[in-house]
Amino acid sequence: MLFDFNFFKNPENIFITLLVFFTLIQLFYHWYYFARILWKKSFDNNSKADLPVSVIICAKNEYSNLKNNLPEILEQDYPDFEVIVVNDFSHDDSYFLLKEFEKKYKNFNVVHLRENVNFFEGKKLALAVGIKSAKYEHLLLTDADCRPNSKLWIEKMAENFSDKTEIVLGYGGYLTKSGFLNKLIRFDTLTIAIQYMGLALANKPYMGVGRNLSYKKSLFFKSGGFTSHYKIKSGDDDLFINQVAGKNNSAVAIHPDSFTFSEPKRNFSAWFRQKKRHMSTGKYYKSAHKYRLGMLSLSGGLFYLTTIILLLISNQLLTFLLVGLVFFIRTSSMLILFYYCGKKFNEPKLFLYSPMFDIIMVILNPVFALSNLFYKKNKWK
Repeated sequence: MLFDFNFFKNPENIFITLLVFFTLIQLFYHWYYFARILWKKSFDNNSKADLPVSVIICAKNEYSNLKNNLPEILEQDYPDFEVIVVNDFSHDDSYFLLKEFEKKYKNFNVVHLRENVNFFEGKKLALAVGIKSAKYEHLLLTDADCRPNSKLWIEKMAENFSDKTEIVLGYGGYLTKSGFLNKLIRFDTLTIAIQYMGLALANKPYMGVGRNLSYKKSLFFKSGGFTSHYKIKSGDDDLFINQVAGKNNSAVAIHPDSFTFSEPKRNFSAWFRQKKRHMSTGKYYKSAHKYRLGMLSLSGGLFYLTTIILLLISNQLLTFLLVGLVFFIRTSSMLILFYYCGKKFNEPKLFLYSPMFDIIMVILNPVFALSNLFYKKNKWK
């Protein structure tokens, strides 16, 4: 016989087979999907976009962020654009600040929502009002706490549009600060970007981030906007893209000037609430996307679990060597991936922490997901 069924009578052999299987799944995702980011050119061929763009920002009690970040957006080096801020029922001094900006900048418009009649959940009403108010077809969305990486942000996002392209997925990172939590937040953000951009480059787009996202106004209205998920507080970015993105209508912006960066959370409880809110939408994704992401997450967790089980149950040197070799291959693959992707996204040093942070996130992600089962009230502000 070519196959000996007695091989699987030994539990150790079963776990070795499982370890190799989960490792192969991980390597497949690394080098079939995510490595596409490495091959994509960051720099264009000196082409310059000139299509009109409407930048839309929704703000609720964001006085300080608007004061610090709006000038960076209003003073972009781009020939034809407008900036719209939807002041979503703020009770701070945002109204007076925005009035001052309106006097100073001719391409700046403000929509004030004065009554709390939001039948949409989260910021979806504010964003829908902003989109309806936009006078241009190409929309560029960001948040009040986001700052463009350069004065060419609009240009480097807009140049990715073509006749077929209706969506451009951008990178929204977090600023580098001191401390363990900041590194973990940046690692998690980089991991998510590698996943959604890598899959988009493989013609399987499934999400975008509202900190840096562009799409056509006509796409929003022909798809029904947020009506299919209006009762869900989050999802104005990822659920909408999950609904409308196809293999031929999406592009990815990797030029460094196309990035935005935000202030990260300063304590674990604030980040915990943010992560819960972000993860609350995953169950509404299309089945194919849930399966693909589930396989990635499950194989990663089971990779570590089978490794631990083998180290506990085995007393054979050959098994320890085999486990060590498989662990080395998978970890080396991750280090290489995060090193080169990190360089693409202005995070060149995070790869050094990737083995440790990968284990931490394998533990934390199920905690975030389970917490949403018991407490579902996630406000956007």
